[in-house]
Amino acid sequence: MRTGESLPPVDDVLASLATGLWHWDTAAGLVTVDAEAARLLGLPAEPATLTEAQTRARLHPVDWNEITGVVQLAVSEGTLAEVRIRIMDEQGRIVRVVRSRSKPSYDPERHAYELIGTLQEVTEPTPGTPAGRRAVTGDWRRSREAFLLDAGRALAEARSTEEVLRVAGGLSMPGFSPDGLAVFGVEGDRLTIIGHHGHQPGDDGPFSHMSLATDYPAAEVVRTGRAVYLSSPGHYRNRYPVTWPLAEKFGRHSWAFLPLTAAGRTMGAWMAAFAYPVAFTPDERAVLTTVARMLAQALSRAGAADSQRELAEGLQRSMLPSLGPEIPGMGMAARYVPTGGGLQVGGDWYDMIPLPTGRFAVVIGDVQGHDVRAAGLMGQLRIALRAYASEGHRPDAVLARASRFLHGITHDEHMTDVRFATCLYVEADPATGLLEIARAGHPDPAIRMADGTVMMRPTPGGLPLGIDPDADYPTTRFTLQPGETMMICTDGLIETGGHDMESGWRRIRAILENHRGDMESLADALVQGVHGPSSHHTTGPLADRREDDIAVLLLCRPGDDTAVRAAVRRTLLSVAQDEPERIAEARRHLRELLHDWASGEQVDSAVLLVSEMVTNVLVHTDADSLLLADVTGEPGERRLRVEVTDAGDDLPHRRHPGELASSGRGLLLIELLAHAWGVDPRGEGKSIWFELYESDGAGTP
Repeated sequence: MRTGESLPPVDDVLASLATGLWHWDTAAGLVTVDAEAARLLGLPAEPATLTEAQTRARLHPVDWNEITGVVQLAVSEGTLAEVRIRIMDEQGRIVRVVRSRSKPSYDPERHAYELIGTLQEVTEPTPGTPAGRRAVTGDWRRSREAFLLDAGRALAEARSTEEVLRVAGGLSMPGFSPDGLAVFGVEGDRLTIIGHHGHQPGDDGPFSHMSLATDYPAAEVVRTGRAVYLSSPGHYRNRYPVTWPLAEKFGRHSWAFLPLTAAGRTMGAWMAAFAYPVAFTPDERAVLTTVARMLAQALSRAGAADSQRELAEGLQRSMLPSLGPEIPGMGMAARYVPTGGGLQVGGDWYDMIPLPTGRFAVVIGDVQGHDVRAAGLMGQLRIALRAYASEGHRPDAVLARASRFLHGITHDEHMTDVRFATCLYVEADPATGLLEIARAGHPDPAIRMADGTVMMRPTPGGLPLGIDPDADYPTTRFTLQPGETMMICTDGLIETGGHDMESGWRRIRAILENHRGDMESLADALVQGVHGPSSHHTTGPLADRREDDIAVLLLCRPGDDTAVRAAVRRTLLSVAQDEPERIAEARRHLRELLHDWASGEQVDSAVLLVSEMVTNVLVHTDADSLLLADVTGEPGERRLRVEVTDAGDDLPHRRHPGELASSGRGLLLIELLAHAWGVDPRGEGKSIWFELYESDGAGTP
């Protein structure tokens, strides 16, 4: 055709190219084809209008289903729908393979698709040949899309550089899987090897710290930001003669070097090497380019996460102390797990503080929040607590000053970020085992006794630190007996996994009671039981499964076997005049103390008598009561002694209540249910006590 002549009709052009034209309206259910398209479908070579059923009968069933999927994908992406179709004859034999390209559109009012496209016969390549690997079939496209979705999901979930490299090494691309991968980074003016796959250790030596000016494909990619495709060893040798000897020994036949670009900056290069020739068709380049982009984004995210994690862990390590040298007469173990926030840093902490009196203090606390501000406040509060304790203040004074300090640094004139903190402060005498505890809104300590019994140790407390600058914090004193271990922790150890305080405590108690080993292994078992794989079998009743930072500290007073066998199981509880609700707590603690007592009836009797005795103190005196219960002896031969002490001067006396009287039966109940009982005057006040003997559980007191 000479310049200036008019173009030939479109039908003539299509006919000369053996290309048919077709139109499909899904609303009408009709497919219109021209003569060439009809011929390709195995019909007489003349224009025709077919129903969808007639058209479907000429196509392979799998290909028909693929067409519908490709059409929907093309409409959603605004691209062409391209698919290979196998044409069948009346006997179900494949007569030819055609390639369909169409531009689909969707009519939302009619809920129908309309397609206009072309059909052209193609030669089906032999599977396994280079042509077969390069074939752009519908199966190839579908597997490519599935591969990219899977690769994108896996790379998006990788949280560290090591995980990204592990995912990249496991990528298997549809139809052309590389058997060697390498990821190059940049430090200054040199290449570095971030990671590689499919090579032997030491193979990366010649490529490490290579100058960016070197005549090497990865260096060129970093310099220019453009990909380099080398489809044959000859191509590689001619283009990069200097560095070809380095690559020749690996025996590869094709290479692709692609830039790793994130936020407009080339951060490195990705090499994919193949053991067979690859032509790098546009479709194959598109897959490699997409993977390189996803890999660059994943490496960028992982690098930022690694740096953030190192910063957070360094910050946390600098704020969390070591437990220092061993303390004669006491043993300690502690764990901290930052699980609450994305920064892996929070407000939980523990500390051990040597005191000028020869004693030492252990502290555990939790600043509100899981962010950098919480970590910063935690550091300041920890330093303040150490300062106040080192000055020799008592536990109540230490917490009172710490509360005033936190209130001062968080309550500014705008009240923009008010925070509080819970805290438990324990001053310990290693020589006697005496503990003095002050608590500020923190969970109570738990005691694991020498025989394995575990009980929560109630301690009166005050408000969390930072709420009221004038808050008071009462002090509780008790002795840690030989063989006993005290556990103090933050609420994350109890509540992580959807637990409330009650169900979480049952889980922790089971771990404490069943563990056999030293304190270090016990600390590990507590963390693993809450945060490790086994914790998935002990989820709590709450729908909210958010995790929290975990801090736990164990304090043990070792004892020899004789002391442990002779140890007394004991609980101590005070009930003030304004705390009648603690009577229920006294009953619960006595049941926990007698959890393995042989006679359930005796346990019920003991609980009834304790309730009666403590209630009498609150009703008939103006004093507070102190409950002391201990169990001694070998199982089956044990003795329970319960003593309730108060500062009142009036001694109880026997009464003779009538049938309708609401009181006056206390001593009658004690005389009826106890094996032994008595009232002992004290210098100030009195003590009423009773005893039950396990060996007489089946008999009458």
